[in-house]
Amino acid sequence: MISWLLPGFLNLLKMFVADTYAHSVSHTNASPTRRAESAFNNLDRWYNVSTGTWDSTGWWNNANIITMVGNLARADPENDQLQLRARVIFALAFRRAPATNPQLIAPIIGNGSFALFKGTNYPVGNDRYSDAHTHEPHTLFPLDWHAITNRHLPNNPNDLPLAASSNPEPWLNGYYDDNLWWSLAWISAYDLTQQKHYLHLAQNIFLAMTNIWPTHCHSGGIYWSWERNYVNAITNELFFSTAAHLANRAHKKSEREYFFAWAERALEWFDRSGMINAQGTINDGLTEECVNNNGTVWSYNQGVILGGLVEMHRATAQTATGETYLSRATRIAHAALRQLSDADGVLHDPCEPNCGADGTQFKGVFMRGLQELQKVAPDEVFRDAIRRSAESVWWHNREDGVFSVNWAGPFIYPANASTHSSAMEALVADLAVG
Repeated sequence: MISWLLPGFLNLLKMFVADTYAHSVSHTNASPTRRAESAFNNLDRWYNVSTGTWDSTGWWNNANIITMVGNLARADPENDQLQLRARVIFALAFRRAPATNPQLIAPIIGNGSFALFKGTNYPVGNDRYSDAHTHEPHTLFPLDWHAITNRHLPNNPNDLPLAASSNPEPWLNGYYDDNLWWSLAWISAYDLTQQKHYLHLAQNIFLAMTNIWPTHCHSGGIYWSWERNYVNAITNELFFSTAAHLANRAHKKSEREYFFAWAERALEWFDRSGMINAQGTINDGLTEECVNNNGTVWSYNQGVILGGLVEMHRATAQTATGETYLSRATRIAHAALRQLSDADGVLHDPCEPNCGADGTQFKGVFMRGLQELQKVAPDEVFRDAIRRSAESVWWHNREDGVFSVNWAGPFIYPANASTHSSAMEALVADLAVG
């Protein structure tokens, strides 16, 4: 399969990492391209070839890193080594990442109950909860989570179970937003490589999530987790956005219509849910009584819906309806920037600097959505916001080549694959729309 690529890939990693330190010191005035490439090289500090993922961060965070890698490679098409690295990263994750799925739980079709997969050596045991006051998600792993994961890996990495092209089960767990992050990751891989097995996997992860519909709120939507005790914005935005992305990539007319119908249905429900507030931003979720809980306005809740609305525009670009999706996205983006930017125009989340393992990823997700919107509906406010955050990340939030959670600075220790990859989204956006 891909084992023949590993020696060359490892040599590339060593070469890039060695070259990175020179770039981070001597190229302080580097172009957006060199900045993004240098940051990508430093991301290798946490890369684990055995698992195809990045140590120091979690399962859903790794899906976002995969998505970012695809975006970077599309924004920097002349870099042949980057193109190769992206493809090898996708292939390794496709084959090996399921071994790091820390809570391998899948829905049993038809009755909504859940069961652990039988006869596997997958580690099980992470937990997540939503803060009662802010609704910030927190993922709890055993202290030796990565060690546990590695103990379950075969001595020969090539003996890892292959996530067969259409089988979503190794990618599913009881937190439905996690599953949809991975669906979007494989869409990003497909967009770069046009390899259909990535698209098929993304489609089937989404199809598994349709079995969660509906919740007890407003006759629709999906729950955050297997416990079915919270209906939140991020999971339903991901459901909508994934459907919209798939509608534009399906090869058969019937499939395009199917995914587009789900996207329309999910967006119509989201509008009725009341999670979009009077200021035009999105609160975190709904109460048990199915009304807006006035939870924290997190940046990622403002970002995911932008990508979905852009895809809806693409699907209907030849009709008058197409422009309405961009108008909606533009209103949300402007409202989010007003609320979440500081006086210098740099993006922040309310949890900073103590955002835990999950909140450190949020701003990058918003920057990705803003990039997608800017490419189809240019707005000087959006371009300026991307530039300001990218400049600040580079000049005020960089220490020894890596980035922390506070994009405005000062650098906050310790950095990890989540803080670094999230900040990279600002650099990639600056490159992509510049």
